[in-house]
Amino acid sequence: MTNASSTQADQDRRLFDLSGKTALVLGAASGIGKASAEMLGALGASVICADRDAAGLDETVASIRTFGVAQSHVVDAGKDSDIAALAAAVRRDHPRLDIALTTPALNIRKLVLDYSDEEFDRVINLNLRGTFLFLRAFGAMMAETGGGSLIACSSMRAMTLEPGLGVYAATKAAIIQLVRGVACELGPRGVRVNAIVPSIVETALTAPIKERPDIYQTYAAHTMLGRWSMPREVAAAIAFLASDAASYVTGAALVVDGGWTAIDGPPTGLTKTRSSS
Repeated sequence: MTNASSTQADQDRRLFDLSGKTALVLGAASGIGKASAEMLGALGASVICADRDAAGLDETVASIRTFGVAQSHVVDAGKDSDIAALAAAVRRDHPRLDIALTTPALNIRKLVLDYSDEEFDRVINLNLRGTFLFLRAFGAMMAETGGGSLIACSSMRAMTLEPGLGVYAATKAAIIQLVRGVACELGPRGVRVNAIVPSIVETALTAPIKERPDIYQTYAAHTMLGRWSMPREVAAAIAFLASDAASYVTGAALVVDGGWTAIDGPPTGLTKTRSSS
């Protein structure tokens, strides 16, 4: 390998290196948020972990500290005052924020006609308003320092759903449009804003479904890969969006769904090809 090609290879590898960067993960106590916080830390970032679950938060921070740097903040993602306090703490303790990810969400699985006003407000407040508060607070911080990667968590339910998911799906579709709006406004300031769009993921929250093999397999069969995803598979896509490897990616909704939304129902076509004479 020539010196020029060796230098280029080193530069390419460094695109995924997060050493020296500061990352914030809201929702770091479990699921996709936990896996993402750990992966960002493994790639070299100093990780600010935030969640309202103090015990889960401590576990994530302890895990990251076995190989990297992490700190914790107990935060309710749906409260203005908590997001404001978190933003103030980040400003106080860090010269810049390079990466910010928010994952918390709530789903009350009921038919729209059966929803109460209180239930509707709870889902909207955490999923959509909480994402707005996060993007506004940390987007402003990144705009001031001239760069960064903001990532919000949507869902494939933004594009396809089933009875009982209408309100949840509406928030996830709105998050994609909100991300696009913030992306076009902050692009001139060097800030990238994207959404991650996972499908069914094996987490503590979906564990009850796994206990029903019939439902579990029905969902698995909707994907082209015939299985659910693991949190780290979604976290890997998030790490890409966070890194310099995604320097020209903004306003995007990166789908990580095993092919669920690319097909109309379970993939039941022929599994063998027929040769022609």
